[in-house]
Amino acid sequence: MSVLESVRKAIEEGDGDFLRETVHLLAQGVMEAEVTELTGVPKGERAPDRRLTSRNGYRDRRWDTRVGTIDLAIPRVRDGNYFPSLLEPRRRAERALLAVVQEAYVLGVSTRRVDDLVASLGISGISRSEVSRICAALDAEVETFRRRPLTEGAYPYVFFDATYLKVREGGRVVSMAALVATGVAMTGERRVLGIELAAGNDEGSAWPSFIRSLVGRGLHGVRLVISDDHAGLVKAIREQLLGSGWQRCRVHFSRNAQDLVPRSARSMIASAVRAVFEQPDEAAAHDQLGHIAEGLQAKFPAVARLLLDAEPDILAHFAFPETHRRQIRSTNPLERLNKEIKRRTGVVGIFPNRASVIRLVGMILAEQDDEWQDGRRYFRPESMALIDAVVEHKEVEPALLMAS
Repeated sequence: MSVLESVRKAIEEGDGDFLRETVHLLAQGVMEAEVTELTGVPKGERAPDRRLTSRNGYRDRRWDTRVGTIDLAIPRVRDGNYFPSLLEPRRRAERALLAVVQEAYVLGVSTRRVDDLVASLGISGISRSEVSRICAALDAEVETFRRRPLTEGAYPYVFFDATYLKVREGGRVVSMAALVATGVAMTGERRVLGIELAAGNDEGSAWPSFIRSLVGRGLHGVRLVISDDHAGLVKAIREQLLGSGWQRCRVHFSRNAQDLVPRSARSMIASAVRAVFEQPDEAAAHDQLGHIAEGLQAKFPAVARLLLDAEPDILAHFAFPETHRRQIRSTNPLERLNKEIKRRTGVVGIFPNRASVIRLVGMILAEQDDEWQDGRRYFRPESMALIDAVVEHKEVEPALLMAS
């Protein structure tokens, strides 16, 4: 029987397994061909003089198709990135956005902006049962992402931050904080670790339970946590992540210092803080901070006191490899992710309930996590191996000095 007749028979008989296997083989073949073109070398062959990138294993991805869900093994490359042409990037978040819009429309709580979007999408005659079915499928996917284990390896660097969204609850519109955690694994890859939602006035008490849940899922090997100086967050870090250092975000600290002086002096204070962070090593940074605090004592004593009190926290990043310091001295990497969340949730405006926030933001973060795995590593693996060596050297050095 010819291949064409086999396919026709499988379609007529509804043989899903046959069709799934066929699509799976075709998809894997397309990806292998694309990566061969990208690397310039077929799988299993070596070219010592090659100038292109090289293969770097595989990662799993579930692909929803008309013939069912297919488990793909997506090839990875060492330098640069690769995304299969047959997959649609950001498709999951668009489905989540559509579900939120539909839910708001059905519940009758949508804003004018959402009404306009509903019209542009051509949505009409939506039943509550259809919306519930779509939302349930998406919620299950998000929940799997949020509860996945973090036991595959250590995360030496962890970033925490929050972004704020408006949600309808109890007949009124309230501000809620989406707590987000990202990390850098020992492989040098950035990963989204988790998301939680808390009412604005409960944010301080929500951080401990959020961090506790990350630890419960297997988060370990944390050497440095980067965040702002939110009191509830800092307290939770010190209680839940024992043995890790805390880096107070440079950007937030600079804003805090500028808030203590008149507007005319803010640029001078910003330059002074920048000068501390731009020093080549920790000793020079401590000296520079001392000189600046001494110079500001007479005219701006509050800023001088802030610098001296925060000295160990804002200079914590100097205890880590030099090639990492620029990226780990602030929450800017996570701030950029929060801006993307704001941009893509801005279409909704006011969310109909908490579940819709988790649904859309969770899908956005799941997509970002996938893109980070497909893309270039945040740090090179060999530089990640230097973390323990640098920290151990700093811990031993005082004893050696005392002995000498």
